[in-house]
Amino acid sequence: MADIVPASELASYIGKERPPSDWLTIEQERINAFADATLDHQFIHLDAEKAKQTPFGTTIAHGYLTLSLLPYLSAQCGISPENLVMAINYGSDKLRFLQPVPVGSRVRCHMVLAEVTEKGPGQLLCKSNVTVEIEGSDKPALIAEVLSLFIVGSGS
Repeated sequence: MADIVPASELASYIGKERPPSDWLTIEQERINAFADATLDHQFIHLDAEKAKQTPFGTTIAHGYLTLSLLPYLSAQCGISPENLVMAINYGSDKLRFLQPVPVGSRVRCHMVLAEVTEKGPGQLLCKSNVTVEIEGSDKPALIAEVLSLFIVGSGS
C-alpha cells in the first residue's frame, strides 16, 4: 500500500526509492484479455506454437499491457498526500520498453518520486521515475517518467 503523508511533506520524499511492489505473474489469460480489449492480436502475444519459433521462444506480454499495470503496481509502492480526493493519470514524459515480458514471468514496480509541482489550489503534479523489473532478469521490462495529478481536499 502506498504511504500517505501530509501534502506539505511530499517533496521531502524526492529522490528516495520506495520499497518495491509485490510480484505479479503475467499469465496468458491476462495477455489474451488485453489483446481482445485493444484489438492487438499479433501472434507473438497469442500463438504459443508460432512464438516458439521467435527469439523469445514463447508468447510475450504487450508492452502496453505492462504499462497498463502501473496504476495497480504503483498503488503498492508509491506515496500519496493525505486527504486525497482522487489521483489522475497525467501521462508520461519518457517511456522505454527495454525487454519483453515472457508469459509466466513475474514483474514488480520500483518507484522514486522525482518532482512535486503545485498546479493550482489542491492540485499536486508528481513525477515519478518508475522501473518494472522482471524476476530473474538483469534488464527491466520498462522504465518511465510517470506523471500523476493528485487532487487534495481540505481535510475537514
